[in-house]
Amino acid sequence: MLATRALRQAVAHAERTPLIRFVGKREIPSNIDHTPQPHPASPTGSLPANFSNGNTHTTFSSYRDSAQQHGPLRKSIGAQPASKLGSIVPPKGQYFDRNELPERFRRTPLSLAEIEAIETGGAALIG
Repeated sequence: MLATRALRQAVAHAERTPLIRFVGKREIPSNIDHTPQPHPASPTGSLPANFSNGNTHTTFSSYRDSAQQHGPLRKSIGAQPASKLGSIVPPKGQYFDRNELPERFRRTPLSLAEIEAIETGGAALIG
């Protein structure tokens, strides 16, 4: 009996036509500006001062080459001493840990009531 139901569902889905119809050919628009822009909600409304000095960060891949996450990325470890891999101190305005951010961006600690509600699946709140 379950096999019959599965076959009926398969047949129903095979005959189904999507309700969404796309107009035109799929193509990437050529008029999109890909130059780096500041985020609309940025406090300064401008890119960082060292963002496009001609030799740094004109593309994401050039940024990735100089990015750091607990130390420099894309550097082979062991091929050279750690002191030559670069500084592990983040540049001004960049943070490696959420706890280094200003207070308004940090996670709020959970209260004991919230912890109890999570652990019991909300069952402790009834009654």
